[in-house]
Amino acid sequence: MPEQLSPATVRAEVRIPLTFPDGYRVEAEVFTFHGLTDGAEHLALRIGELGDRTPLVRLHSECLTGDVFGSARCDCGPQLREAVERIAETGGYLLYLRQEGRGIGLYNKLDAYMLQDQGLDTYAANTALGLPEDGRDYTAAAQMLTTLGATGIRLLSNNPDKAGQLAALGIEVTERVPTGVHVSASNVRYLRAKVEHTNHAIPLAALVG
Repeated sequence: MPEQLSPATVRAEVRIPLTFPDGYRVEAEVFTFHGLTDGAEHLALRIGELGDRTPLVRLHSECLTGDVFGSARCDCGPQLREAVERIAETGGYLLYLRQEGRGIGLYNKLDAYMLQDQGLDTYAANTALGLPEDGRDYTAAAQMLTTLGATGIRLLSNNPDKAGQLAALGIEVTERVPTGVHVSASNVRYLRAKVEHTNHAIPLAALVG
């Protein structure tokens, strides 16, 4: 049986024009919420025309270093850019979740980077700090989707844990749509660890290097 969600309500809705460094532009309806289970200031962005199609949804965890500063140590910035355009093409939601560093916070993430520079992978660095490999919980995301009436979705993700958690929370994932592989010399070890530790759907052949 799916877990019973506590109700959330829309707090505010505002239209924001999005512009990315490569010049791509799109308008988004941004929703804030009351009653989210973790009390964090998560956002839902409705992008494109929904119509009667199953919405395409991306759960994107906040990454200050990648999303804002363009760090090449991860693939978060390119995934965010890709997700916005792909959602705009078919209609759906980008959930921007305040879960920096897979839920461990910004300072801890930077501490983990120091350990990665000494040879640990992204997951081993977290555990060496006494923190979970991945501390993210998607209950608030399921609340947001339920409040917006998106209880059946196509999930834009390579991460099987996201689909599994949403399904357990009563969100029907009708399809898991893979994201692109945004590989560079700086993030290849990070991406390979995602495949080897948490079964991300990233072809290993793309990570040679």
